Amino acid sequence: METTSRVGADGAPRKGTAEGVPTARRTVDGYLKAPFPWYGLDEAFTGPRWLMQVAAAADGTVQHGSTGHGEEPVLRGDAEAEKARFAVVVTVASSPVRHTGDGTGVLDATTVSSAAWLAGSGLLAYTWPPQMDHTLRSDWLDQQTETAFELADELDRAPWSTLSLPVDGVPVEFHYRESEFGWILAGSAPDGVHIGAYGRGMSAYGLGFAVIGDIRTYEA
Repeated sequence: METTSRVGADGAPRKGTAEGVPTARRTVDGYLKAPFPWYGLDEAFTGPRWLMQVAAAADGTVQHGSTGHGEEPVLRGDAEAEKARFAVVVTVASSPVRHTGDGTGVLDATTVSSAAWLAGSGLLAYTWPPQMDHTLRSDWLDQQTETAFELADELDRAPWSTLSLPVDGVPVEFHYRESEFGWILAGSAPDGVHIGAYGRGMSAYGLGFAVIGDIRTYEA
């Protein structure tokens, strides 16, 4: 599985974002550099849309990124934070096996498991048990993230099931699982780009995905 971004799922803020404060608004510049189309919820979703983050390789090539839909979640482990209704769509470029930038190693091809891992760890970044002391959150997050990584490599086994959802109007089979913190989806678009998604408070069963015609519409 592609592990380029294992240090942190795209869309999960880690720098300069205080707990209890919404994610800092991102600019559209990084998204415009991507050599692949971005995906979001289709036109059936009429709520707020917002940018998150993009991840790029050492040479500046954009590898994946996220777009948000609904109520922007905050990094706060309490009951109020858990009421946020949102869905995040992760777009992962289709990449073959390739050499690392320094030429000393090889990176695996991106797969649906790559999207599943990014979606699973992205969800964890916004959720942790309300009763947990903040000083314990780092250890809990490390443990849960490792579990999400392992689960992403076993998409054909429980707790994963399958769910057919439209992507640009074409039915696509997604891998789907639920946790106490929300749900995770992962599949591939007809054009080969991999799609991950995670959310809470919004049912995954009624979602549809589509290429974003103009990513600037997500910029506040």
